[in-house]
Formats: sequence, C-alpha cells, structure tokens
Amino acid sequence: QVFLEESGGGLVQAGGSLRLSCAASGRTISNYAMGWFRQAPGKERELVAAVSWSGSRTFAADSVKGRFTLSRDNAKNTVYLEMNGLKPEDTAIYYCAAGRGFGTTQAEYRDWGQGTQVTVSS
Repeated sequence: QVFLEESGGGLVQAGGSLRLSCAASGRTISNYAMGWFRQAPGKERELVAAVSWSGSRTFAADSVKGRFTLSRDNAKNTVYLEMNGLKPEDTAIYYCAAGRGFGTTQAEYRDWGQGTQVTVSS
C-alpha cells in the first residue's frame, strides 16, 4: 500500500497560483500511475491530471489544460500539481491517488490521500 499525504492547498484570488504536493510513503511511486482528482461541493469527484508510471502517458482534463501541470519526482517519492490562472470553479478538495494501471476513473486508483482544500475567490 502507498500512503499519500497532500499539502499546499489554501485560499487564493482568481488568477493566482498554487502548487500542491503529494508525498508518498510505504512504497516507491516509480512503479505507480499517479493522478490528481478533485471534488467540488455537490459534485462528483473528477480526474484533473494523471501520469503513467513511466511518464510516457499523460492526461489533463479539458477544464485545466494549459493551466495545470502534473509532475513527478520519483527520487523524492513526490508528485506535484502546479496550478496557474486559478478560477473560482477550481474550488474543490484535491486528492492525490496511486494506481497500478494508468486510467481516468477512480476505480483504477487504489490508494488515496486525505485531500487538501483549494479555494479560489473571485
């Protein structure tokens, strides 16, 4: 099992930036696909960005393309989500997840962090 802990969330004005971090422990993430999901109040959890274990396959939701960037540092066992040009509709709890196979659904990720709140004010 991979234990994941997110950090870096907070309150930011529209147009601002945040960098989320996801520190992993228990196992190395180099063999795992990693994803960032988010869940806004009253909405279903959705995939924001993901990367395969090799880095050769990536995914970004249309709503964040050009603004959010996922990166992984296997040496630090950490994954990041760089968020620029934040909008009020980006307000959500952001979750880091690890899975054995690259995918775009929650079911494909077995291990999850507790989440970090991102609030974007207008």
